[in-house]
Amino acid sequence: MADAKKIVRLTYSAYFTDLDDKLFDTTDAEVAKEAGIYNEKMDYEPITYMVGSKGFFPDLDAAVAAAEIGKETEVAIPCEKAAGPRNPKLIETHPIKEFYKQEINPYPGMPVSLGNKTGMVMSVGAGRVKVDFNNHLAGHDLLYRFTVTEEITDSNDKLKAVIDAAFESSEGFEFAVSDDKVVITESERCKFDQNWMIAKYKIVSDVRELFGVQRVEFVQVWDNTPKDAAKE
Repeated sequence: MADAKKIVRLTYSAYFTDLDDKLFDTTDAEVAKEAGIYNEKMDYEPITYMVGSKGFFPDLDAAVAAAEIGKETEVAIPCEKAAGPRNPKLIETHPIKEFYKQEINPYPGMPVSLGNKTGMVMSVGAGRVKVDFNNHLAGHDLLYRFTVTEEITDSNDKLKAVIDAAFESSEGFEFAVSDDKVVITESERCKFDQNWMIAKYKIVSDVRELFGVQRVEFVQVWDNTPKDAAKE
């Protein structure tokens, strides 16, 4: 098995330093409430992250890789090393009828999708809608305060974390890890959830990175054996 990457759990709060340290994201519900950004639809809990997966900005990824477990770490990331400057070409004006066709009544601050792009409505007026398709972090200097709460080392726990991240729940899955491959036995839910086929691609990529293997097998089991008979 080749060198594998590590996966950790961490808590964090993120701020716009160019906007007087305005909080824009956090894993702490109380911090979110104090800042007035609490969203009842969000799950405020530690997240799992695979170091080197490019899911974080490079400076943040490096800080997580070097962080001491249980110790709060702070890293400042200038705009140029984060989402970059805002691009005025990504601010577009569209006829309001495009939104009405999708049964959308646009208003400033509303997230919208047009074609394959996602943006934020800036203004609405005179039958036209101005939408900003820049990354919402573009043009901002950032500050992250985070704590790595643990490094996940058990193979099964790593796989559960990967599936939880890509498919929301690892309940019912079984795993077998060897030097040259990882075998994942799918849960019953996979047979009926259309999101599973999409999640698989992300899972394969993460499993290869985590375990340093090239082969990932998925096993789907159809078993009508009565539960009482199975116990005999």
